[in-house]
Amino acid sequence: MALTILGLSGALSHDPSAALYIDGKLVAAAEEERFLRDKHAKNKMPLEATKFCLKQAGISAKDVDVIAVPFAPISLSSPARWHYAKRYWYAPDRALDVLFNGNRRYRRYVGQIREMLESIGFDWQKVEFEPVEHHLAHASSAYHLSGFKEKTAIMGIDGKGEYATTFFGYGENGKIHKIKEFYDPDSLGGLYGAITEYLGFEMLDGEYKVMGMAPYGDASKYDLSRLIDFDGKEFRVNTDYVNVVGLRRYKENGKGFYFTKKLIEWLGPRRKGDVADDPYIHYAASIQQLYETVALKLMDYYLGDIIKETGLLAFSGGGALNVKLNQKIVAKPELKELFVQPASGDSGTAIGAASFASEKRGVSVEKMEHVYLGPSFTNEQVIEACQQHPDKPKFKQIDQVPERIAKVLADGNPVAWFQGRMEFGPRALGRRSILGCPSVKGVADRINEQIKFRERWRPFCPSMLDRVAPEMFKVDHPAPFMTFTFEVKEEWKERVPEVVHEDGTARAQAVKREVNPRYYDLMLEMEKLTGNGVVLNTSLNRRGEPVVCTPTDALNMFFGSDLQYLIMEDILVVKGDFPEGC
Repeated sequence: MALTILGLSGALSHDPSAALYIDGKLVAAAEEERFLRDKHAKNKMPLEATKFCLKQAGISAKDVDVIAVPFAPISLSSPARWHYAKRYWYAPDRALDVLFNGNRRYRRYVGQIREMLESIGFDWQKVEFEPVEHHLAHASSAYHLSGFKEKTAIMGIDGKGEYATTFFGYGENGKIHKIKEFYDPDSLGGLYGAITEYLGFEMLDGEYKVMGMAPYGDASKYDLSRLIDFDGKEFRVNTDYVNVVGLRRYKENGKGFYFTKKLIEWLGPRRKGDVADDPYIHYAASIQQLYETVALKLMDYYLGDIIKETGLLAFSGGGALNVKLNQKIVAKPELKELFVQPASGDSGTAIGAASFASEKRGVSVEKMEHVYLGPSFTNEQVIEACQQHPDKPKFKQIDQVPERIAKVLADGNPVAWFQGRMEFGPRALGRRSILGCPSVKGVADRINEQIKFRERWRPFCPSMLDRVAPEMFKVDHPAPFMTFTFEVKEEWKERVPEVVHEDGTARAQAVKREVNPRYYDLMLEMEKLTGNGVVLNTSLNRRGEPVVCTPTDALNMFFGSDLQYLIMEDILVVKGDFPEGC
């Protein structure tokens, strides 16, 4: 009998998702936002994602053995709830609630999951239910999927789960061991998120924008160290300024933020609009530096000996999507390899909970080689979507897709690229992407301004042939998922300037042909035409929207932007004339 485990995230009221393991093989995973067309799908359950996973595997509700969720009851004897109560003394309703009713959110969540599953034919009495602590789910999503066989250091940095915010531990022989946890409100992710809000972005969404803004600033201009008390092994966030609840929150137009009025009095008014200017670029640089400094010192203190022993580190939680921190970790001489779970945010905890439950039952999970785990569509389905679309797209089926699209790109045109199964996680990795030629001057600005309608200072990333990465970067390290930035060699800065950020780095995806053959072949054709086996790659969506899922989503985005070319499987959609030869 196959062991079938369904992992479901969404306990923290954002980023619900579903993931399905059958006998240790991850057969499907998807985020609810992609189906609902509602970014982060806040306060939703992963209903459509669950239905997709079952359909993809060709099974029904009765075939599922275990439901695993990344949220668990926390005992009153644990230090977590007492720490929370003590630190939130200024909000006695919260402090007392956590002591007397501290698992209320868990119970409510289980009720919502049960209701959702029963609505699509699950029998709650016949399926095993496995709650996994949030940070253990994050840890499992990194360690168990890393493929590392030796003793592995594990780090988790997040906003918060039940109460834990930061996790240090190790994995050995398939088992995860805790070394140290920190608890809310002492959260590095929460601190970074609060400053993200202050800098005018949305928490849990805009942190990577702060990271993108940071290279334009000078961290030495403003010292933000008063936001955190840190002695090298323990840290305490200063709740006079950030990570606050209740009446301490600064409010604007009825909306409360995770920082206080005192922060505004110190740093000035909250940033508004799209301009990255003084002093905000310096605040971004300073919070990035503070985050890196504290995270690296904690890592050295709690995990240094393990990393020296085997050189392996697995990293997850929302904080693991900070590619600049990851660059610093990779640069450490004692580190052999860092695996960052590509879906490190809370959507990835569906995979983490399911993988944890599988390993616990003696079924090892496979190494994560790719994230192409979502829906795919046939040429016939694409044609049907085109025929039914109100904008009456002009389309035709073409052959030799990599060769023909490479020519369109090399001529300076951005192209929407929709191929195969959709990616899981926040990064577009060559299945739902907007592509450009990185040697064509101005293509990045054009995509920002006319297609994605986003801030001009946001960087773009390169995808490249796997053999090109060691030629292009100063450090050679596996980079299949765009979870690291690397320093670009001088020659390549001139060859592909549109994918090099302000600080001389690029967040890279090195593509193996066996993982994504059509994308790889496109880059081979680009190499023939331009001399560079590299494309500019950004996600196929507009600002504020989830990445597209279906052909209809892609057509809606196409007609709502300045894009001229959209290739879906073998179907080319154009706004003007078809390119020569098509």
